[in-house]
Amino acid sequence: MRGVHKRFGGVVALAGVDLSVAPGEVHALLGENGAGKSTLMKVLSGALEPDAGTLELDGHGYAPRGTLQARRRGVAMIYQELSLASDLSVAQNVMLGAEWQRAGFLRREAMGRHVRQLLGSLGHPEIDPDRRVAELGPGARQLIEVARALAHDAQIVVMDEPTSSLSADDSRRLFELTRRLAERGISVIYITHFLEEVRAVAGRFTVLRDGATVVTGAVAEHDNDSLIEAMVGRRLQEAYPSLPHEAGEVALELRALSGERLPQNASLGLRRGEILGIAGLVGAGRSELLRALFGLDAVRAGEIAIAGVRDRGKPPWVRLSQGVGLLSEKRKEEGLLLGRSIVENLTLSRLEPARRGLLLDRGRQRQLAERWIEALQVRAGDPWASVGTLSGGNQQKVALARLLHQDAELLLLDEPTRGVDVGSKAEIYRLILELSSQGKAILMVSSYLPELLGICDRIAVMHRGQLGEARPRAQWDEASLMAASSSGVAIPEIRAHG
Repeated sequence: MRGVHKRFGGVVALAGVDLSVAPGEVHALLGENGAGKSTLMKVLSGALEPDAGTLELDGHGYAPRGTLQARRRGVAMIYQELSLASDLSVAQNVMLGAEWQRAGFLRREAMGRHVRQLLGSLGHPEIDPDRRVAELGPGARQLIEVARALAHDAQIVVMDEPTSSLSADDSRRLFELTRRLAERGISVIYITHFLEEVRAVAGRFTVLRDGATVVTGAVAEHDNDSLIEAMVGRRLQEAYPSLPHEAGEVALELRALSGERLPQNASLGLRRGEILGIAGLVGAGRSELLRALFGLDAVRAGEIAIAGVRDRGKPPWVRLSQGVGLLSEKRKEEGLLLGRSIVENLTLSRLEPARRGLLLDRGRQRQLAERWIEALQVRAGDPWASVGTLSGGNQQKVALARLLHQDAELLLLDEPTRGVDVGSKAEIYRLILELSSQGKAILMVSSYLPELLGICDRIAVMHRGQLGEARPRAQWDEASLMAASSSGVAIPEIRAHG
């Protein structure tokens, strides 16, 4: 790809990008949210036509007129939000759009055997091609996306934030699978914000910033600091900032809380000015705990006390009135109204400051939103633009900004930096610390152990619905958190490193 340009109205998304990927290479594509990575890949996959620039595939001119044509030329996209049909079988999903027919009839048995062979070649012969996708976990679903790419004879596979919803074990399996694809001569373009993943799978990298190529080279020849500086355009002072904050009175207390299925008998105490992190594997019940607290899931047993007021579960509108705010892990399904504007999404949970009598003052509503758009550096040309047009990381910032506008006193954060770039992560960490220094109570779920160890005061581990004791972060390290997440047995004392 040479000199690729793309403009959306007055917004320049790509300003002369160059990208070169060799056969059988895993190439990391890096950059901040809004740097142009997704737009560039949409050009490659035929979803967008470039305004200028040239593309070559296997030495021949390449100008796809749509995604189907790109797929026929061997380009496959695996998006962060997986595009599977949950009610169809594994085989039906893998062969979708490439079904085998004879005399107008589908060759179901032959396709099933073919899919089984594909899954076996990817190291997972145990997955039943006839099983419904809805019954599978995130790791298996990711694998089905890869199998579908191979079924269409893909020679270039683009993986966009592929580990964002995967456990540590599933992520490791994905890394092995990525290397296996490269060994077969398939080129993989790997988009991620995690530099440890870059070093685990990629040989070369390209960094985009403000829609242009900044640097490309071998991963082994660049340290993390230089990669971060290339992405954000400045030297990042510290990945995990520190800010003084003190724990005050009890803001939240759980006593033997149980949901319909998860959590089971969970108890904890959270104080104002404290950041309490919850670790655990995907499916352990961490998100269900926050949902039960906020009233999205039913409470079967136990007691919740918010600022001393006890109950056995209340609906979300009551929690909002109590100063509770939830950042949902399911950003697109629950966290945002994708068809509505950035302004509307950001101010939705607290409209009173924008009201004039019974009517909304649209100008005032925009002013309120712009304050947080600027504070969180949301990249958007027009505040009234649909939030669905933003990159995933910028959507996450809008969802977080709504809690800030709401002025919540108890923040329930489920994967708060999911899909967010390195520079923005540091800004979000500082923001969380600033909120805690203001006396806000923060309960934070994260699958990224370094951030739990980086900013939390105490950490508890959830294992199969059971919540362990919250311990000071000094008593944990990544190994002990993983051990507790996998086995449910906490290691009480961890020697300090170094």
